Amino acid sequence: MTKFFIRPDAGIRIDAAVPRCVRALKHGRAAITLLAGLAASPAIAQATDPSRDATQDVAIHGQATFTLQGTPGFASPYSGTNSLTPNQARETIDVTLFVGVRPWKGAEIWTNPEIDQGFGLSDTLGVAGFPSAEAYKVGRKTPYFRLQRAFFRQTVDLGGSVETVEAAQNQLGGTRTANRLVITAGKFGVGDIFDTNRYAHDPRGDFLNWSLVDAGTFDYAADAWGYSTGIAAEWYQGAWTLRLGAFNLSKIPNGETLETGFGQYQIDAEVEHRHRIAGRDGAVRVTLFRNRGQFGRFDDALALAAATGTIPDTALVRGRRTRLGASVNVEQSVTDSIGLFARAGVADGGVEPYDFTDIDRTASAGAAIDGKGWGRAGDTIGIAAVVNGISAVHQRYLDAGGIGVLVGDGRLPHPGAEAIGELYYSWKPLKPVTVTLDYQLVGNPGYNRDRGPIHVLGLRVHGQF
Repeated sequence: MTKFFIRPDAGIRIDAAVPRCVRALKHGRAAITLLAGLAASPAIAQATDPSRDATQDVAIHGQATFTLQGTPGFASPYSGTNSLTPNQARETIDVTLFVGVRPWKGAEIWTNPEIDQGFGLSDTLGVAGFPSAEAYKVGRKTPYFRLQRAFFRQTVDLGGSVETVEAAQNQLGGTRTANRLVITAGKFGVGDIFDTNRYAHDPRGDFLNWSLVDAGTFDYAADAWGYSTGIAAEWYQGAWTLRLGAFNLSKIPNGETLETGFGQYQIDAEVEHRHRIAGRDGAVRVTLFRNRGQFGRFDDALALAAATGTIPDTALVRGRRTRLGASVNVEQSVTDSIGLFARAGVADGGVEPYDFTDIDRTASAGAAIDGKGWGRAGDTIGIAAVVNGISAVHQRYLDAGGIGVLVGDGRLPHPGAEAIGELYYSWKPLKPVTVTLDYQLVGNPGYNRDRGPIHVLGLRVHGQF
C-alpha cells in the first residue's frame, strides 16, 4: 500500500530526544501563555461573553496542546516497514483558533486555523490502536499552517422546551428548542458529529488512544489530518436523534488530498437515544458507514502476489468497491463523579481500510472519575481497555509481507488481538489549563504476538480560552 508520510530521520533514543522535547515543551508553554493573554483582551472577552446578549453573534476561542510520548525497549525480534521502534520519544504541538460569527438567526460560520508541529511514535506507525490521537499521519519538524475546519451550520427550531446553549469552541452561545433540525456543511471532522461520547472522544482532554477516541472500526472519511468536506443533517425529536452525512474520501487511501466532487465518498447514518437511569443521564448511539471508492481486496492482492512471486499490495488490485461497517456507542453517568462508556464495532475485513486504521472488529470500555471525591473537583482519572482484531484474510496479507494504514511488520507468523489499556490523571492547576500524565500498555502491537508488550508513557499540557 502506498504510504503518504513525511518522515523524519531514523528513530532516536529517549536520551537523545529529551533536549528537543524540552525545547518543544517551551514552545508549548509559550503558545499557552499567548492564548491566556488573548483571553484577557477586553475586546475578545466582550465578544465571547454570552451574558452580554441573549444570543452571541461573534466569538473567538483558542487552544494549545503539547503532547510527549515515549516507549522504552520491548521484544522486537524482527521489524518491517510499519513497525514501532523501541527506545524513542516524540512530541506534537498544535495551536488552534476557533473564530465564529452569526450571520442571521440560527446560523453560524466557523473557521479553525491551526499551526501544527511534531511526530507520533515511529511516524504514527506500528500499532492499529495508535497511542496518540494528537499525532497525525503527517509529521513535520517545523511548524506549519493548516485550515482544519471551515464550515456553516444552520439550526432550525421545531418546538419543544427551550434550551440554553453554552458558548464553546465551534459553538455560539444562545438558545435553541429541544426539537430541531441542524445542517452542517463545509470542512470539518466526521467525528464532530458522529460517534461522539462524553467520556472518550477528545484527545486534548480525555483518552489519547485512537481506538478509544472513536470506534476503531469506524473508517471515517478524512484526510491525513482527520478532516473531510461534506454535509450532515441532524434531526432532534424528543429523546431521539437521527443523523445522516455524506463526505469526501481522500483521493488515495490514507492520503493528504481529499476528493472534491464525491467521486469517492462515504455515507454515514446514526441513531441516538438519550435516557435517564436512576436519575442519571445516558445515551446509546448506533453508527453505520458505507465507503464507496477504489479499494483493494486482500484475497485479490494475495492471489496476484502468489502468481507473480511478489509481496502482496492492495494498491495493485484496487477497483470500484464498497466497504461497510457498524458500531454501537454507550455512555452512562452513574454518580455525580463517575461516568462509564463502551463501544463495539465491526467492519468488512475482506476489503482494505481506507482513511482511519487497520481494525476490522473492536470492543472497548472504561470510566472517567471526577476528582471531587478527593477534594480536587475538575481533576479526572480515566481508565479504559480496548481489544482490536482483524479478519483471517487480513492476517494472511500481513503475514505475506503486506502493509496497511498503520501496521505491517513484514511477517505475522503468530497473530493475536491487540489488547490495550490506558490510564490517565488529568490535573487542573488553573481553570483554562490541564496537565495530564498518561500510561498505555499495548499487547500484541500490530496483531503480532512476537513483538511487545509496549509501555507508552505520556505527558499532555493543554490550555484554552
